[in-house]
Amino acid sequence: MENLTHVKSVLFVCMGNICRSPSAEAVFRHKAKEQGLSLKIDSAGTVGAHVREKPDHRAQKMGIERGYSFDGIKARKVTVQDFDAFDLVLAMDKANLEYLQQIAPKHLQNKAKLFLDFADNHQETEVPDPYYGGANGFRFVLDLVEDASDGLLSQLT
Repeated sequence: MENLTHVKSVLFVCMGNICRSPSAEAVFRHKAKEQGLSLKIDSAGTVGAHVREKPDHRAQKMGIERGYSFDGIKARKVTVQDFDAFDLVLAMDKANLEYLQQIAPKHLQNKAKLFLDFADNHQETEVPDPYYGGANGFRFVLDLVEDASDGLLSQLT
């Protein structure tokens, strides 16, 4: 596994930037702060359908129940410039990773990775989109995101 101790900024990416990636942003920000790490953390979507919207109310409800804050998080579309601005660009699933690799400048494509590659306690490779499901889907997203966040943070320190 590559050395990630140089990483000072992380961008989480899903499709709409209202469920999975803002949840990852909220969880990772909380856990990084607990460890005393000063990191630039943001999230974005591969489509711009929800630009400037707050995260899905179900994602917020489940996250807040676990102590995470969604304050200041609003949906935005990922840009080519994000590959210069962030050390890691982490996709929630393979379809979004493929999109990121298509828009990334060739020399920065290695910054795009699957977020669950950092999970230690789950076998899933992708964070499933909970948008059309019930509360359990949002809980499962948090389980996966917490696991991958812990795994990633262990590699950053």
